[in-house]
Amino acid sequence: MSHEEPSFVTSLMAGGMAGTAVDVALFPLDTLKTRLQSEAGFRASGGFRGIYSGLGPAALASAPNAALFFCTYESMKKVLSCHVPSNYLPGVHMAAASAGEVVACIIRVPMEVVKQRRQAQFSNSSIKVVQHILRKEGTRGLFRGYLSTVTREIPFSLIQFPVWEWLKKYWSDKQGHYVDSWQSSLCGAFAGGFSAALTTPLDVAKTRIMLAHHKSAAAKGNINTVLKIVYKQQGLSGYVIIIFFIYNRN
Repeated sequence: MSHEEPSFVTSLMAGGMAGTAVDVALFPLDTLKTRLQSEAGFRASGGFRGIYSGLGPAALASAPNAALFFCTYESMKKVLSCHVPSNYLPGVHMAAASAGEVVACIIRVPMEVVKQRRQAQFSNSSIKVVQHILRKEGTRGLFRGYLSTVTREIPFSLIQFPVWEWLKKYWSDKQGHYVDSWQSSLCGAFAGGFSAALTTPLDVAKTRIMLAHHKSAAAKGNINTVLKIVYKQQGLSGYVIIIFFIYNRN
């Protein structure tokens, strides 16, 4: 049986369009997740008010971020597949996804920093957020949380993409032709939700680091330190309360 894999250009365009559509459509859930993860607490961070705060930078960066990820992912997958036996394909998918996350975070992290500070009601203007960061921390401040983001995204992708690829292959083999778009979406939804649930603590740490005052201990970006602070303040509930929102986002 021959699989009709999507072309590189198709994957690139689909990745960009899908990323934008998902980020915009589910943005309110992302806002609620950020406020639940905020050290200030859900109500102090805005509660259910202004749930579209930060949509501008998110929408602006969503397409290039998703396109850059899938561009890297598909390129690495094709290069590595030529040199690796088929029984090691899950490892290929893991390596390709990790490379995609590292590259995509160059765009994703500055957007996340600005977006999350808007969501947590730090300012009513994205421009003011950027100006404040540059004034207090310089350009480096826009990339605060890069390491914690990569540390979260790589395990996420290491779980999500092999599961996604395996589900698509299994379904394709069962029905005798490559999965349709809606079938691929269902596979992706299951893989994304499963991965998000397992990596929730790292996502909480990432959010805390990005929202922290620039002179605080959390702002230094040490994930272990932040996780200890979260556990001391809220126990395990500080990690698991927002799994539902992360699942819906993915």
